[in-house]
Amino acid sequence: MGPTRPPSTERNAGQAHGAERPAPAGTGAGETAPGPLLIDTRAVQPALFSTEAQPPSHDPMQETDPSAPDATTQKTDRLPLSEKIGFGLGSFHDMWGHWLYSGMAYLVFNIYLGVSPKWIARALLFKLLFEAVWDSVFGWWSDNARTKFGRRRPFILAGGLLAGLILPMLFQTRAGWTDLQYFGFMVSSLALLVPIMSCFYMPYQSLGAELTPDYHERTAVQAARNAIQKFPELAMFAAGAFCTAGVWVSATWSEAPRRLLTLFSQTLGWFINIGASLVSLDFARFGVLMKTIFGWAPAVEGAKPNILIGAQVFTTVLGTILVVAAVLMFALTRERYYGKLVAGHQGKISIKDTLWKALSCGPFRANLSVAIAYGIGTSMISTLGYYCTIFYVCKGNVAAGTSWNFWMGLAGMLFGFCGIPVYSKLSHLLGKKRAMMAVQICAIAGSLASWWLYNPAIEWLQVISCGLTAFTGAGFWILYGSMTADVVDYDELATHQRREGAFSACGSWILKLGNAIGSWASGEILARTGFDATLGGNQSPHAIFSMRILFATIPVIGSVVALLLLFKFPLTPARMDEIRKQLEARRGRV
Repeated sequence: MGPTRPPSTERNAGQAHGAERPAPAGTGAGETAPGPLLIDTRAVQPALFSTEAQPPSHDPMQETDPSAPDATTQKTDRLPLSEKIGFGLGSFHDMWGHWLYSGMAYLVFNIYLGVSPKWIARALLFKLLFEAVWDSVFGWWSDNARTKFGRRRPFILAGGLLAGLILPMLFQTRAGWTDLQYFGFMVSSLALLVPIMSCFYMPYQSLGAELTPDYHERTAVQAARNAIQKFPELAMFAAGAFCTAGVWVSATWSEAPRRLLTLFSQTLGWFINIGASLVSLDFARFGVLMKTIFGWAPAVEGAKPNILIGAQVFTTVLGTILVVAAVLMFALTRERYYGKLVAGHQGKISIKDTLWKALSCGPFRANLSVAIAYGIGTSMISTLGYYCTIFYVCKGNVAAGTSWNFWMGLAGMLFGFCGIPVYSKLSHLLGKKRAMMAVQICAIAGSLASWWLYNPAIEWLQVISCGLTAFTGAGFWILYGSMTADVVDYDELATHQRREGAFSACGSWILKLGNAIGSWASGEILARTGFDATLGGNQSPHAIFSMRILFATIPVIGSVVALLLLFKFPLTPARMDEIRKQLEARRGRV
């Protein structure tokens, strides 16, 4: 169970394509490949602990020796592949419901419709305020819901279906309005989107902590989710190219189906030609093909694509996918704890528990603090990465920088896939806490390496830099979600309640606030480097140096802080085994 998160954690990929890059996703995260789904997860079996139904005799925040004998995860604790896939499909809603709008809003309302960026920024601020209310409401509501289908899955189905229907409505506007009218439309549409996404996402995040009681299987579940998340990320990176494709020049809604078929045929032809060039080893042809994203022919010089129609068609296609994903999630997942521990057994939970009592849990504060430090550190340089690519590596060539950003995003996806089995294995060998420390150390090394990897003489090296960041980001969001599930067990031992919704709502909103602060700070930092947009590729040496050094060092500070905070996280493998034994002695197995 983790927060909503950005599409990935590569630090500047996708900026030009409309994907906001604070630090998800997802939400989270941040990341079905056979590797992570077939992880041989194992439970840790330490020396025998007391199974008396009573609190631990020592301070519950005291850390236990993490070393413990290994034993294979019990068969009853393992999730079938179908259920892991069903849970992972929720990443489509996370990516497209939370992060897609923020990037596409500037593409549609600013670049195409001419709305001032300040009105868009204000509308996005209202989105954050709406989330503060609705995340808490649905976290509390799902904790207290009692239905024959459980307390999470009905919300997931309803919110998931409605999300698919509302997504195409976000851009159902037209040209010729005033800025204030567009602002009113944006705020009104977000006022509908946010409660729908909270209805889906808070129960969905809560479900992640209820799928299995096993320490290592929880990491395997998060690994599966992060692997599946790479597919909706691809759509995030392609959003800008889709909406600005030449096929939308002079387009109208009546022609949209025919033009969409044209775009589909271009894509199919592109993949066929890519395959043919690889089989024939015609790398020159392959290089030419790779310059056009998915074969989508750009508009001829002087022609202006109807970006609004492109965005409406794009979100309609994505909305249809969300509807299908919601039905599959409802059918493939189950609530393991509901029948035995919640329905007819657990009393109602106060709404104040969704924030204040959640924050009173020591391990939750420690885990959340780590995520805040890491997330703010990466989101603060989201803008700097994009500008370093264009104005340092590409010498002010925006078209070249935009092309590189797409391939950096694609590299981030591939490296993120590679990070999933690596950090899953580290978690199994070292425990989640030590594996998370390894994530932060690797993140520090990757950030410092960007000083050399962003190189105008060897432009493709920046692709490796983005890939390294995504590699560590995959590990972070896998472990953060799995560690939060452990926190819920710790809290159950202390409070006799399962409050997954409370922790989901509290953690999600605080991390959204942290990312918002970091994204705001990124603009302030850029302004103080001496960057002058009117100079194009002729920026002063001081401005270039300032952007580069801040881009390389700010995430290091965040990771160092996160590394120090990790020492306060007490839930080691042995400690969690002790907690599980005490819980099962008190209320039985689930």
